[in-house]
Amino acid sequence: MKHKNVLLIDDEEDFAEALAKRLKARAFTVDIASRGVTALEKVKERDYDAVLLDLAMPGWDGIETLKRLKEEKPTLQVILLTGHATVSKSVEAMKLGAVDLVEKPAALDDLLEKIEAAMERKKDLREKLMEKNLSSILGTKGW
Repeated sequence: MKHKNVLLIDDEEDFAEALAKRLKARAFTVDIASRGVTALEKVKERDYDAVLLDLAMPGWDGIETLKRLKEEKPTLQVILLTGHATVSKSVEAMKLGAVDLVEKPAALDDLLEKIEAAMERKKDLREKLMEKNLSSILGTKGW
């Protein structure tokens, strides 16, 4: 069985611990970061299938964290979590590469569906990138 690695970025410690516990009970490996800068360090060290990112955090907010995470790893699949969704912030986040938005408190089944969909998108994106790289290599070698 493939490990399902998730990074949960949320400054609400009780919420993050409770959600992590529920995901771990469903065979996910979950890392938690309470700040954007910590999340960026974790993303540099490990490959995540999906990232759950709170929009409202001290320091780097969700938008700034999203920008920096996508700069580091463009294929990262980021699902936004928010209790304070505004249309403008949501639109901005989607333009920056977020794949979905979930309002807190999220129904676990809905969140699991979104994580599975993000994992599938990441797999497809990686396959396309590998095909592109292979085509480029074959084109330069004249095969």
